[in-house]
Amino acid sequence: MDGLSAVQSRISEIQTRFLIAPPTTTSSAWSTAAASAGLTGTAAASSSTARPASAGDSGSAVVQAAQGYLGVPYAWGGTDPSTGFDCSGLVQQVYSDLGIDLPRTSSQQATSGRAVASLAEAQPGDLVFYDYSSSRPGIDHVGIYVGDGKMIAAPQEGEVVEVQDVGSPTVIRRVLPDASSAAGTTGSRTAGGLAGVPYADLFTQAGSRYGVDPAVLAGMAKTESDFSSSAVSPAGARGLMQFMPATAAGLGVDTSDAASSIDGAARYLGQLTEQFGSTELALAAYNAGPGTVRRYGGVPPYGETQSYVQKVTSAAEAYR
Repeated sequence: MDGLSAVQSRISEIQTRFLIAPPTTTSSAWSTAAASAGLTGTAAASSSTARPASAGDSGSAVVQAAQGYLGVPYAWGGTDPSTGFDCSGLVQQVYSDLGIDLPRTSSQQATSGRAVASLAEAQPGDLVFYDYSSSRPGIDHVGIYVGDGKMIAAPQEGEVVEVQDVGSPTVIRRVLPDASSAAGTTGSRTAGGLAGVPYADLFTQAGSRYGVDPAVLAGMAKTESDFSSSAVSPAGARGLMQFMPATAAGLGVDTSDAASSIDGAARYLGQLTEQFGSTELALAAYNAGPGTVRRYGGVPPYGETQSYVQKVTSAAEAYR
C-alpha cells in the first residue's frame, strides 16, 4: 500500500469513528461552540450516512477529528486531551488521529506540507499559522481551518479548544493531498515531486526525522552544491550541503558522506526553525549565521543571503 492509500485508509477509519455519535458532552460542546461562531450542523452525522473516504473528504475528516476535542482546556506544552492541549499539541493530536505525524511545535509545523497562497484558497483541514509574539520573529500559534472564516484552536491559558474567527493568518499550509492531485495519483509521486531528484529518499527520511520539509532540503542541496557531494566552495564550505568545517565538526557531520550531510542539514535547519520561527529565517541563518539574523531581526540585507533564500524557496516549490 502506498503512502496516499495508507492515509486514505486511515481517514476512512477515522471518519467512521467520528460519524458515530460522540459522547453527549462532546456533542454539546460542538453545538455550543458552533452556534456562538455562527456555524451550522452537528459534530457528527447519523452512522447511516457513513461512506468510504475520498481525497475530497480528507479535510472534513480533519475537522471532524478536531471537533472531538472542543472544550478540552488549554495547557501550555499540553499534548494529552485528558489534561489539556496547547495550540500545536492539538494540531499534532488531530493529525495523529488520522495516522499522520507532524512536528511538535507550531514553528516546525509551519514547514509541513505545502503553501496555500491565500485564505481565499484555503480548504477545511488546512493549518493556519500566526506570528503573535513581539519578542521574537516567526510563527508562534496555529489553528485548524474549518471553512467559512473559522478555525478550531487551543487559544491561551484559561480558555478551552474552541471555534474562532480565523482573522489574518501569516502562513497557511496544506498537509493532506488535494482532491485533484490525488485523483491523478497512481502510486508514484506526481510531476513536480521529489521523484528523480538525487538523494530523494535521504531528504524524505531526514525531513521526517527532524520535522522539516524534504523539498526544502532538496532545494538547499540544489542551491548549495547542485547535488555534488564533492563540492568545495572558495570559502571552504564542503559537501552536498556546504558545511564549513567548524560547523560540520560541531554537528558531527561527515561532509564527504551524503547521508551524514543531509541528516546534519535537516537537524540544523530544524534547530534554526525552532529558534527563529519560520523557514525563511532559518534559511537565512543557515546562510549568514544565526547571530546575523538576530542582529537584523529578520533576513539580513545581504544580496547573497536574500538570493539564497529566494533560490531555495523557488527550488523547494518546484519539488513539491
